[in-house]
Amino acid sequence: MNTKPGEITPSKPMKKADVPLFLTAIAAGNPDPRTELDYATPFQLLVAVVLSAQTTDVAVNKVTPGLFTAAPDPAGMAALGAAGIGEKIRTIGLWQAKAKNVELLARQLLERHGGDVPGEREALEALAGVGRKTANVVLNEVFGQPTMAVDTHIFRLGNRTGIAPGATPRAVEDALVKRIPQSMLKPAHLWLILHGRYVCRARKPECWRCEGAAWCTYKGKTRPS
Repeated sequence: MNTKPGEITPSKPMKKADVPLFLTAIAAGNPDPRTELDYATPFQLLVAVVLSAQTTDVAVNKVTPGLFTAAPDPAGMAALGAAGIGEKIRTIGLWQAKAKNVELLARQLLERHGGDVPGEREALEALAGVGRKTANVVLNEVFGQPTMAVDTHIFRLGNRTGIAPGATPRAVEDALVKRIPQSMLKPAHLWLILHGRYVCRARKPECWRCEGAAWCTYKGKTRPS
């Protein structure tokens, strides 16, 4: 789960014509994918994604019910403050820095956007704790934009399967956006994340049950133990 740039040897690039076939295959059982982060509003999704950095969605989902009950919107979050936020999220990694960022981004949303989550990349990335990956998640999930947020799972899968080899997350992102048909880009983001999380795992990919194995160029395909 902790694959980082440079830790995986890229496979031979998958043929561009095979990319939609691979995606269709891995999406067969999940045609309408949903994020595994729990949220009720765009603001709550934004906060959940900020909290998920270097932390699992499962861990985030354990702390957000209490946090969002106490502070369901930017005004409530700003009023709760970093100390109050921190008390609600102490079980996740980097909770102190995240608490400060969440308070600040709540204040920024109130001051700059009337409490609404903006639908523009530049405005999102100007918020505390929000980088390109977080912005891409929000733009995709909330605003329906065909963005590709490259997390550790997509970075690993992009290189291992050959669908979009690249030395950096941005290189993989750019390759995916270029190689995936426009009509498939929005759902492809979650198809790839979930496939990387549950099938194309970091330590041992479960190639024997991968629906897209026929198009994957990974030479070290595994068999059941």
